[in-house]
Order: sequence, then C-alpha cells, then structure tokens
Amino acid sequence: MQWMGDNSIAILPAANEKVRSRDVNFHFRQDSDFWYLTGFDEPEAVVVIIPGRKHGEFILFNREKDPIQETWHGVRLGQEGAIETLGADDAFPITDIDDILPGLMEGKDRIYFELGVNPEFDQQILEWRNQLTNAQHKGESRPGEMIDLKHHLHEMRLIKTQAEIQRMRYAANVSAKAHIALMKACASGKNERHMEAELEYHYALNDCRHAAYPSIVAAGNNANILHYVENDSELEDGDLLLTDAGCEFEYYASDISRTIPINGRFSKAQAELYDLVLAAQEAAIEMVKPGNHWNDIHDKAVEIITQGLIDLKILKGSLKVNLIKETYKEFYMHKTGHWLGLDVHDVGDYQVHGQPRLLEAGMVLTVEPGLYINKDNTRVAKKWRGIGIRIEDDVAVTKTGYDVLSKAAPKDREKIEQLMQ
Repeated sequence: MQWMGDNSIAILPAANEKVRSRDVNFHFRQDSDFWYLTGFDEPEAVVVIIPGRKHGEFILFNREKDPIQETWHGVRLGQEGAIETLGADDAFPITDIDDILPGLMEGKDRIYFELGVNPEFDQQILEWRNQLTNAQHKGESRPGEMIDLKHHLHEMRLIKTQAEIQRMRYAANVSAKAHIALMKACASGKNERHMEAELEYHYALNDCRHAAYPSIVAAGNNANILHYVENDSELEDGDLLLTDAGCEFEYYASDISRTIPINGRFSKAQAELYDLVLAAQEAAIEMVKPGNHWNDIHDKAVEIITQGLIDLKILKGSLKVNLIKETYKEFYMHKTGHWLGLDVHDVGDYQVHGQPRLLEAGMVLTVEPGLYINKDNTRVAKKWRGIGIRIEDDVAVTKTGYDVLSKAAPKDREKIEQLMQ
C-alpha cells in the first residue's frame, strides 16, 4: 500500500479450480501472488487493497459459509473467518462483487491489477470500469489509469523475509531427508517410480504433502533429458540415477538435484565427470554474495566445466577459444540456476536496464550446473556416453555472502558411496 500511493486500488483474483478429468478437479493450489498478499487458500475469491480507506484497506470477497457444500467439499472460511483469521478489514460474499466493487473503484486515480494473467477477470475489470464511465452523467467520477501490478509485486516477492526463508529452509531439510532415504533405498532391479514414491513418502511424513514440481527421477541415459518426468524405467547396475526433486512447505518451494550410482559405487569415468560438476557447483556458490552480478554464478560454472572438459580431452583447444565458441553447450546447455520462492521458478527480473542483476541479501536462488552426454554421441569416447549429472542446491543471499539451505543433502562423492552401503 505504501508503494501504491493515495487514491489507488489493487484488485487480484484467486486461482481457478482446474478439471483433471470429467467431474474430478486437480488438487487446488492457490495463485502465488494471491497467497503472498492474503494467506487464503480457497478458490472463488478476490482481494481488494485500498490505501487510506476509512472503512478498511484490506477487503476480501469470498464464498459464504454453506453447510451443504461444506459437507461435500470441505470447510469454508466465510466472511467472519476472513476477518478473524486473515485480518481482513472487511469481507463480502463473492456473489455480491458486481454490486460492491465498482463503487470501490469509483474516483480512483490508479487501478492496479495483473494484466494478462486471467483474461476473463481482465475483461470483468474493464466492464466494471466501463460501468462507471457510463455513469459519469450521474455525477460519478470515472476511475483513472490502469496499471499492471505484476512487476512491482514480483520485485517485492524477490526479496524474502526471515519468515519466508525459514519456510524454505524447512522445505529444503525435508527434501534432503527424502533424498537421503532414496539413496539408501536405491538398488538395481527397482524402478524409477519406486524412488519417486520414496521421496513423496518422506515429504508427507514430515508435514510437506506436495512436491514443489513433478519429480525428475532419471536413470542412465534418461538423465540426458533435462525435464524427464516419465519415471518408469528400471534401474540398471552400473548406471547413474539423477534425481531433481523437492517439496513445498506452506507454499514455499525447495529444489534439490543429486546424482548417485545405482550400485553404490561410481565408476572411474562417472567419478571424473561427477567431481568436475561438483567443483563447478562449489565455485559457483562462492560467487553468491551481495554486489556480484547474477551472471557471475553461471560464468564461473561454465569456466570450470569447460576447462575440465578440455582436461578430460572431451573438448579440444584453449579455454579462451572454447568459451568464445561456446562449445561447452553441447554438454551443458542450461543456465546455472533460477530464483526460488513461492514458485519453483520464482518471479523477479534477471536483468535490470539490460544489465545482469546485482545480488542482494534476501534473494534465494538455485545453483545447478550439469553435464549431459547422450549415449548416441559418437563424437566422444565410449566411456563417457550415457552419463547425465546435475548437482543443485538452494542458496540464500545473506548480508555477507551465502547460506546453503539444502546443505543437509549429501553431495560429496565419498559420503554418497558410504551412505549407500
């Protein structure tokens, strides 16, 4: 409200329920922006924020209490609950929004909403605004300019409070426990889906019911598919297993990747590539500190990996030439991380005025270099083929450097082998 200024109004709708099949919906997940502002996890709701309004600045339109509907579909908070539980200044039935909201918009200099996120709701706002415009001859004041709220709200979300980081740390610790359980359970002859079940069991066991994103459990050459989610192949003796998985706690995400040997021992070739990725990740994490550019993290990982590929004779030529020609992209084709928060690929610009963003305390990001050599790549020696490795951690930027939220998940090669015995 401080940012919006006087004589303004912000209007955001809740997420819609989505059909999974016929009359069965997917489990409802609230829109992250709506949750950030309200902490309300029901559909069919609209939050209205009006700085300086005498009768209340935080207004919620939501479903009424309904004993019959609540018997079938679960308890509703209702209007009194919204005021008591969420601290709303006022709450109205969602069915009354057409009668009440245009009056709240009347005469405002600025209307903030999230343009393009929900086209149907965008159209509804325009209709309410037109309703006021058509009523001008009755002496009512037409609302002023319409402004997209997303950029400014997402800039707020980019810098986490300590309360948010506590939730992310908890999610990361639970995910680390799940990865450790997977390492102990991993064995040839099992299936990728057995490993996925191990993860989800330990999420639920530790009060994190939902994965933050579809788990990637990729054995052998499947690891060379970056967003592999089929998770239905057998685990073969001698292959690696790449697991990219994390739960969410109170809507805040974790995102961890670990790569382990299915039989509990890295082969010589696997160990050489693994140690290279780990060295790149550790060097990249050291670049996480206030004042460094976002690109510094990726550039450091690329430098380490490229030099390592030259040393292993997978690439030829000098480091400088290979970096200029970007030859590493055949084996390392993605960036080294992303923002993390209420969304696993969280909001916030990576560039400001065309320049890489400077890191600030309170930002949380992933650091995840990888190496991917497809089994059909005949341009490299046979011993490297079919190996895919990614190591990923969740890292908070502190005032003096960094804090690895996911450090409880083992990534040292010797520790992984010891754990798997």
